[in-house]
Amino acid sequence: MQKPDFRRDILPLKDKLFRTALRITFNRTEAEDVVQETLLRIWNKRGEWTQLESVEAYCLTVAKNLALDWAEKKDAQMVTLSADMEQTTEAASPYDRLVDKDRLALLRKLMNELPEKQRNVICLRELEAKSYKEIAGILDLTEEQVKVYLFRARQKLKQRFTEIENYGL
Repeated sequence: MQKPDFRRDILPLKDKLFRTALRITFNRTEAEDVVQETLLRIWNKRGEWTQLESVEAYCLTVAKNLALDWAEKKDAQMVTLSADMEQTTEAASPYDRLVDKDRLALLRKLMNELPEKQRNVICLRELEAKSYKEIAGILDLTEEQVKVYLFRARQKLKQRFTEIENYGL
């Protein structure tokens, strides 16, 4: 195995670290601060990199823990993601784009209502495309727990989304 290098192995992870921190803090500035602190802590532990099984999992775990600490210190409340974070989709007409935008906003709102563990698991699996094993390592869960949280999150999202789409708020 090749010795981990900061520029080659860790610095490219900054976007993933940011997304992880942003999902927990719901604040861009705080998420940027968490990423900076994460990178500093990882750099200070550079002598231990060769002992790590997965540098990426270690980095994401540090970022997650720092973001959770940051959120607790700030007594952060759950807020919805802002419109400037939303990516637009390429739809055929303005009406289709509006419908897509509303559905995406609804899905984000419903995801924010999920319990923390379910929200973290579904974000890591669906947005970050992590394996069950990687998610288990990052969140300090067993693979079975990851599967259960993911199943429950998907079921709850599907149920609430269908209710709202079919019957309104």
